[in-house]
Amino acid sequence: MANNEVIKLLQDLENAGEKVLSIRQEIIDLDRRRNSNREAIRSIKNMSKTKDISTEKAWIAIGNTFIQIPAKNAEKRLEQDQKELDVAINKLRSRLKDRVNDLRDIEGRE
Repeated sequence: MANNEVIKLLQDLENAGEKVLSIRQEIIDLDRRRNSNREAIRSIKNMSKTKDISTEKAWIAIGNTFIQIPAKNAEKRLEQDQKELDVAINKLRSRLKDRVNDLRDIEGRE
């Protein structure tokens, strides 16, 4: 192999590796959000055991803003967000498999 071919191969390996790592980091970030949502949903459900949830209000964070809304609406919103996060994580995991396969193909090209 010529030096240019080796350099090109190493660049391709590094780019493929960076894609894999960035997708993994996205999955980790979304999983942390999903766990926070799960904790919040559980907290609202525990609150409903002791109080009438239809009259209670809960604080939720939307972006950088905290908003106080009825607890029932907060629970619905969090559950919807939970479903969206599940879909996004599953899509990223399938993309990750493709990128890892691409990386393995490049490694085998030596």
